[in-house]
Amino acid sequence: MKVSQLLYGIAIGALSGATAVLLTTPKSGNDLRTSLKSTSSEYRDKLSDVKIHLQDLKASISNLAKESKEVIPSTVEDIKASVQLWKSETDPLQQQLQSEISSLQTAIEELERTLPKKVTTGEVN
Repeated sequence: MKVSQLLYGIAIGALSGATAVLLTTPKSGNDLRTSLKSTSSEYRDKLSDVKIHLQDLKASISNLAKESKEVIPSTVEDIKASVQLWKSETDPLQQQLQSEISSLQTAIEELERTLPKKVTTGEVN
């Protein structure tokens, strides 16, 4: 089937559908035209509002992109500096904790060696 035949068939179908709707409508021709004009006017107004909102949205997105290009790099640098500061502040504490853990392990091993070993017999008390 050729595209031109398909388009011709669609146009004929749309025209006959529109004619059927107009002939079976409960309104008079004048009322129908008035109704169509008011409806089309409402849709134009709504479309105009949508267009304005889309322009505002586009401007907002543009501003957001521009601001994020300026703010994100400085924020990343601030975070990196904060992490470095935190690491430098916690390194001595971490070393102290590791030292204390090591001394505790040594003390536990010493206690295990010095305490008498309990002899277990297979009896349950």
